[in-house]
Amino acid sequence: MADPAQGAGRRHRSGLTLAVLGIVALLGALGFGALGVWQMERLNQKNTLIAAVQTRTSAAPLDIGAEGAWAQFDLVRDEYRQVRLAGRFEHAQETLVQAVTGYGGGFWVLTPLRLADGRSVLVNRGFVPPALREPGMRPAPRGEVTVTGLLRLSEPGGGFLRSNDPAGERWYSRDVAAIAADKAVGDAAPFFVDAAAGAPGTYPIGGLTVLQFPNNHLAYALTWFALALMVLGGFGYVLWDRWRAGA
Repeated sequence: MADPAQGAGRRHRSGLTLAVLGIVALLGALGFGALGVWQMERLNQKNTLIAAVQTRTSAAPLDIGAEGAWAQFDLVRDEYRQVRLAGRFEHAQETLVQAVTGYGGGFWVLTPLRLADGRSVLVNRGFVPPALREPGMRPAPRGEVTVTGLLRLSEPGGGFLRSNDPAGERWYSRDVAAIAADKAVGDAAPFFVDAAAGAPGTYPIGGLTVLQFPNNHLAYALTWFALALMVLGGFGYVLWDRWRAGA
């Protein structure tokens, strides 16, 4: 004959286990749901950024050589904005920064452009392969030039797991402040300019700014929401199975 006390104990332990499973399932679903909401927020931010960059890159170039123009910049707000400036390249202060592009591995050619009032802006004139790293192997514009391109933020520190080494002339990022200090570029702007594309077949190759931003946030959000539903569905199955067993 079954002991009523033992049956009551089993039912108590079963109820306690079910309660613990319910709490774990609820916490898991809330956590996964929160991650999904966060990814939706990131999706909105990324879409806003993409729309803003499209507007900036298609707008008429802004003359950043004008007096007082730099003070009006919000560097984050104005990154990728089309700009124009005129001056003389200081080729003796050129810096090569390692780069990988659709043309393979090589270097960005960063050259200070000296404005008429003495200020300087680092211009990324474009990409060159290793065979053209020496200045004498490619054109070096002389005299007054006008440059159009996109305003870019400085890239301090270096590349992934590689720090810039000014003493060894090894640069892995376009760190404006460090390059200006190393090359003794006076009154340098806190940003650089990616020059627009030049004539086909000429080096450096400009106009290679990457304007495609990874935007997988919707897929991530759907994944997190699906996991939340799976957790709730799993607990729902446990409840249904318990009910069926007791029916």
